[in-house]
Amino acid sequence: MAQQQATPHGWIVLNKPVGLSSAKVVGVIRRFFGGAKTGHAGTLDPLACGVLPIAIGEATKTISYVVTAEKSYKFTLSWGAETQTDDSEGEITRTSDYCPSVDEINAILPQFEGLIEQIPPVFSAVKVKGRRAYALARDNRTNSSDKLTDIVLTPREVMISKFEIIDHAGQQTTFTVQCGKGTYIRALARDIGRALGSAAHVVFLERRAVGRFKIENAIDLDFFEKAVYDARACDYVIPVMTVLDDIPALAITEQEAQKLRFGQTFNLDDDRSHIFLALASASDQTAPFTGLAAFGEQPIALVRLEKQIVSPVRVLNL
Repeated sequence: MAQQQATPHGWIVLNKPVGLSSAKVVGVIRRFFGGAKTGHAGTLDPLACGVLPIAIGEATKTISYVVTAEKSYKFTLSWGAETQTDDSEGEITRTSDYCPSVDEINAILPQFEGLIEQIPPVFSAVKVKGRRAYALARDNRTNSSDKLTDIVLTPREVMISKFEIIDHAGQQTTFTVQCGKGTYIRALARDIGRALGSAAHVVFLERRAVGRFKIENAIDLDFFEKAVYDARACDYVIPVMTVLDDIPALAITEQEAQKLRFGQTFNLDDDRSHIFLALASASDQTAPFTGLAAFGEQPIALVRLEKQIVSPVRVLNL
């Protein structure tokens, strides 16, 4: 059992191994820190590895600012077959003898850059009529009267900012991709295969970065699986402010900080209101938006500003 210790507040950049779900990995970190509140920013499939940002303590209140960050992946697809899950875990649903060349692949990559429409994999966490798509797909796979094709997923817009080939050998091609929130790499592999008149699925997937969190700074799960608390672990906890550096910040007084801590609102003076709006680049000066309120170097709360009234959204008890 882990020893009793003070709960740290911040982020762990974990290098998730293949074979474990994101939820199971979070459970390991939670036990290590004595049951501290934890959560992750961006699920990785069990067959995927790489960067899994895990929030501890008050950092869980900032998860939404990490989930929306740009992500970077390295993945390898295998030509010749599509599967139910769009990766190597699913049953083969379609085959093709055609393996495109590097030049042919490079020629169609521009079609998958910028703002594109993408239909998520059937085995995904997207909700369909109130249920997760993967749950419906699992039920349908075990019920002979239903078919996976009966599950209809709506196309969604995703942003691909960079997409490159880094290796092509035999029946496999490896890519790097930088993309926005909600992008499914498995769907990307499936759609590339179809665009080239072939069939493809993912056989390797590694997330290299989530916003400021990079694979080079990630910690292996082995460190935490010792199940014995080690004070050195706190050296790896990244401060909460790391993920809030890019949002508008509002300097407040001690009295205003106290109000926010008690869930109260306060009126913002004209000068600070104009500065705050300028930082937020708000096109509509009357529209509400969120930012960070800080007293000196101490972050106090994520706040909402509307018509010069500041109200707390999430109070940070740091």
